[in-house]
Amino acid sequence: MKTFYQLVEAARANVKELFPWDLVDRVQANDILVIDIREPYEYDAMHIQDSLNVPRGILETACEYDFEETVPELVEARDKDVVLVCRSGNRSIFAAEVLQQMGYQKVYSLKTGLRGWNEFEQPLVDKDNYPVSIDDADDYFTAKVHPEQRKPG
Repeated sequence: MKTFYQLVEAARANVKELFPWDLVDRVQANDILVIDIREPYEYDAMHIQDSLNVPRGILETACEYDFEETVPELVEARDKDVVLVCRSGNRSIFAAEVLQQMGYQKVYSLKTGLRGWNEFEQPLVDKDNYPVSIDDADDYFTAKVHPEQRKPG
């Protein structure tokens, strides 16, 4: 049996990653499609401005025509630079690996995720496009593991 982190590390070997400072340059140059794969409630709380929310659970069908979840901009991005973002850079590793299998040639995962983006003091906005303060984002990204979620012993 493999742990979550072992699975992440195995997938990481197949995926290219960008650090937040690399993504800043790409976003400013407007030459990369940013896909936030977190759940809609996470995206609504805060996200990179102009990123698209395509939750991990519908990613595969969002990449193909003829599905309710189809996102044409993503379907047509197989030859474009695409970066996938999540909270910490783990879910995006799995998503990037899947997109590569689906024929995406230039797909990346944001190393450190939005936590790292925020630590690099880059802007985040809420669902109404209002800026989110770095302190509010720090609080949001702080792990809140409940006692019953901790490993026994």
